[in-house]
Amino acid sequence: MRNRLFLVLAIALTAGGGLAYGTYNYMQNVPVRTVSVPMQPVVVAAADLQLGTELKADDLRVISWPAGEAPDGAFADPQQITGRGLIVAVVRHEPILPAKLASREAGAGLPTVIPAGMRAVSVRVNEVIGVAGYVLPGTRVDVVATASPNQKQGDITSKVVLSNVQVLTAGTRMERDDSGQGKPMQVTVVTLLVTPEQAERLALASTEGKIQLALRNPLDDGAPSTSGVRTATLMGGPAPVRRPAPATTASAAPPPEPPPPATVEIIRGEKRAREVIREVIR
Repeated sequence: MRNRLFLVLAIALTAGGGLAYGTYNYMQNVPVRTVSVPMQPVVVAAADLQLGTELKADDLRVISWPAGEAPDGAFADPQQITGRGLIVAVVRHEPILPAKLASREAGAGLPTVIPAGMRAVSVRVNEVIGVAGYVLPGTRVDVVATASPNQKQGDITSKVVLSNVQVLTAGTRMERDDSGQGKPMQVTVVTLLVTPEQAERLALASTEGKIQLALRNPLDDGAPSTSGVRTATLMGGPAPVRRPAPATTASAAPPPEPPPPATVEIIRGEKRAREVIREVIR
């Protein structure tokens, strides 16, 4: 009985091994079907590039992209865009598109990223004013000015003079930290994108008093209107009451002139005279 069991087991193992070997050989001899996908060249950034960068050959590379799947307007030859400036920052392997480039006549640098009708104004800041280095290109800030309207210490007022202003550059160069981890860097100069009217307010605020930058959430586009705060109010004192100007009272109308007295004309020969008729009181 035991010998018959061993015999059956041996036959099963032999048959299973032969079937497995035959299947393996068959799969090895099956021809592999290859599918070729048409590709097209696309110019991408070879490294992280900041706004205002003048594109050079070393900043670009060409990769293969499935035909018909490349972004609209993508370039195929780096020579087409060499020497043009970036108006937005791009990251490594990001396709370079026409909307991200300044015109060839505009050149490169900061002027190419200033829209028509806007101005770039730089203000000197320190680590505190620059929000501990978190004021970076692309962020938005409010500008708070502290000054006295009449040079009196008790009338020093802090007020938001500009709201939701875009930061163009931070620091002495248009670069972020090279670690790629979003770490803050110390800034000494911040360049803001403002309108001509805002440029006047910013210049006056930085000249007549002190300014402070308040970092905003990029999704918050509101511009709340504030009345400002004075030193007395800050320390718990009553807010100054603005008294309305006294209303100017209209001057009393002059009394009407009395009617002229009744007269009668008397003719005596060639002479004529007028006499006032007086009322006789009885």
